[in-house]
Amino acid sequence: MNAARYVYTEDKSRKVEKDSSDHKSAPVVNSYNEWDPLEEVVVGRIEESIWPQQHFYMKGGIPSDFYNLLILFGGKKRRPKKYFVEQAQKELDEFIHILEAEGVKVRRPEVIDHGKKYKTPIWSSKGHTAACPRDCFLVIGNEIIEAPMSWRNRYFERHAYYSLFKEYFDQGAKWTSPPKPPLRDSLYNYDYANPVEERSEEDGFIINESEIVFDAADFARCGKDIFVTKSNATNDAGIEWVRRHLGDDYNVHVLLSRDPKALHIDTTFVPLAPGKALINPYYLDTKNLPSVLKSWDLLVAPDPDIVKGGTLGGIFNEYTAMTSMWININGLMLDEKRVICEASQVTMIKAFKDWGFEPIPCKFLNFSPYGGTFHCATLDVRRRGTLESYS
Repeated sequence: MNAARYVYTEDKSRKVEKDSSDHKSAPVVNSYNEWDPLEEVVVGRIEESIWPQQHFYMKGGIPSDFYNLLILFGGKKRRPKKYFVEQAQKELDEFIHILEAEGVKVRRPEVIDHGKKYKTPIWSSKGHTAACPRDCFLVIGNEIIEAPMSWRNRYFERHAYYSLFKEYFDQGAKWTSPPKPPLRDSLYNYDYANPVEERSEEDGFIINESEIVFDAADFARCGKDIFVTKSNATNDAGIEWVRRHLGDDYNVHVLLSRDPKALHIDTTFVPLAPGKALINPYYLDTKNLPSVLKSWDLLVAPDPDIVKGGTLGGIFNEYTAMTSMWININGLMLDEKRVICEASQVTMIKAFKDWGFEPIPCKFLNFSPYGGTFHCATLDVRRRGTLESYS
């Protein structure tokens, strides 16, 4: 396959730069880091999504005010459509348009009804959404690893991706699932006390070590070095499973997130290029990092620009309903220079330019109540690169 990328000229027209390299022999699934040239990506869907049912296990990962509101509308379809469906879908469509215009092949999961109730011998639940494939799957090389997630409402979310991943499997990709956790009540620490301002090493999490659980979005890939944050969805047992499964070719490093609602690494530590990463100065203690990062250029992210009002309106008068306020650093690298980022975050866009990157602004705030932004909404399937060490 011959790759092509589109570049902007000064008059905002586009021209094609062709890469004559022959990639016909490249695996259909091939992704080792967050910055090699992106060729194929899965983008999530918001159709048939519902507001998640309130359950204690969510308390450690979403804002408290929003958690309390779920008692009123959890388990219901997202309404009104004008705000919570149409605007988000419009932004998602534009995001896909940008990806395709930049030469990236976009694949989508199936539409499934997340409002249907299901049960195991232990518990019952409705679903949630298929908006954020990054949470559910970890791609390492030519392998897709399903995450054994701790939220019951995401137990069958993977079914939306089954047909697509079967296609990748038929073309030679590996497809792995860890032991499926039973998600017993005993997994959750019901005496959990969430830190008010900043998490310390002594603070516990809402999950314990009785089962093997992790969210794929707690991992960041940098070739042979994999970074992970222990969180309210990822425990030591889950991290150890990944470490043993990947074997001696990889080094798995744990980063301590000081986020009081610790959930997913991509608002704490975001790799941008070889030896270069964006960090959240409030969530990451630069004095307590793995030695492999001592030689890295760690770029300190500016504070996010808080956006009020807009189409979210009413009780959702900021874009933090289902996400951290630090989604301003949650961009998607198309290569070592180009990064898709939130259009409203002008301070972050300027910082990217000052650091020598090429930001591609895209409006995405109305998508964020579905659980994330650009990095969350995507799953790298193929990047043009090989396994390397950057330490």
